[in-house]
Amino acid sequence: MKLFECQHCGQLLYFENTRCERCGHVLGYLPDRALLSALAPQDGQRWRPLAAPEALQRFCANAVHDACNWLVPAAASRTFCQACRLNRTIPDLGPPDHLLRWQRLEAAKHRLVYGLLRLGLPVVSKLDDPDAGLAFDFLAESSAAPPVVTGHAEGLITINLAEADDAERERIRQEMGEPYRTLLGHFRHEVGHYYWDRLVRDGLWLAAFRELFGDERQDYGACLEAHHAEGPPPDWQERFVSGYASAHPWEDFAETWAHYLHIVDTLETAAAFGLSVRPTAGRDPALAMAIDFDPYLQGDFDALLRAWLPLTYAVNSLNQSMGQPDLYPFVLAPTVIGKLRFVHGLVGHGGSDGLTL
Repeated sequence: MKLFECQHCGQLLYFENTRCERCGHVLGYLPDRALLSALAPQDGQRWRPLAAPEALQRFCANAVHDACNWLVPAAASRTFCQACRLNRTIPDLGPPDHLLRWQRLEAAKHRLVYGLLRLGLPVVSKLDDPDAGLAFDFLAESSAAPPVVTGHAEGLITINLAEADDAERERIRQEMGEPYRTLLGHFRHEVGHYYWDRLVRDGLWLAAFRELFGDERQDYGACLEAHHAEGPPPDWQERFVSGYASAHPWEDFAETWAHYLHIVDTLETAAAFGLSVRPTAGRDPALAMAIDFDPYLQGDFDALLRAWLPLTYAVNSLNQSMGQPDLYPFVLAPTVIGKLRFVHGLVGHGGSDGLTL
């Protein structure tokens, strides 16, 4: 994730900020420019971005719920921004805890969409393309309805509102044996299923996918049932990025896709803060790194990996110094690196090169 700067006073800004703490300017995000801008009020509900004064904007309709700080061109007929236009269903905001949980879901979803747009991937709402578009249902459990299952089906991603409750998510994390269960991880995983449909299922990459990840035509339900009953194989770390990835080739791809997005976005954050790693002990030059490139635009996967591994060693050591578990509890075996390389190539092919859905 980028860092931003107030165009009026130079204050450091973060992606979700809505007001500059130094000068008080209202802030809004311009998705077409990947830029957070200070705003000057105009007539009515229109604002003039200091970063792009020629383009009058208004806030997404979800700004009234403090759920979105993205902008929409003032002349546009739509009321929702590019990220919120993906919503098909939001929870009933009447119960007091629902609004807070939905705001957390939106924060994670907006970070997801930020990354997809930075990669140049197509982000199309089902409102515009019912067959190939993307949509989200954010649903709360109800005694009058079937249980809400987080998952993906033909471009519709369902997220259980309970996932935004920290205690509930921790309970499920312990129960499922998932050391890295986060809201943002859910979004990145489920959208991986969507892009598998769009980029792999009917394309030239299918044979290579099956060679690396396995044959997705095996019975999905039976595979999941076996995984939940028996757990991952003892040697799963040699072939999969997570235990759950071993359940089925579709899950392997979605977990690997999510992990690739984790890597690229974290490297961008590290670069934005000017982080570099120069250990004062040890003589292996591979333990040092500096990020002098835009991770979202880097075509060389090995350059990403050379920066990523030393960064993970450093952040894990920092966490241990605070008595915390590893921030990055993963081992990237050669087979897993090959799968991440596949996703990197897929993103490059399906993103800025002009994939048509």
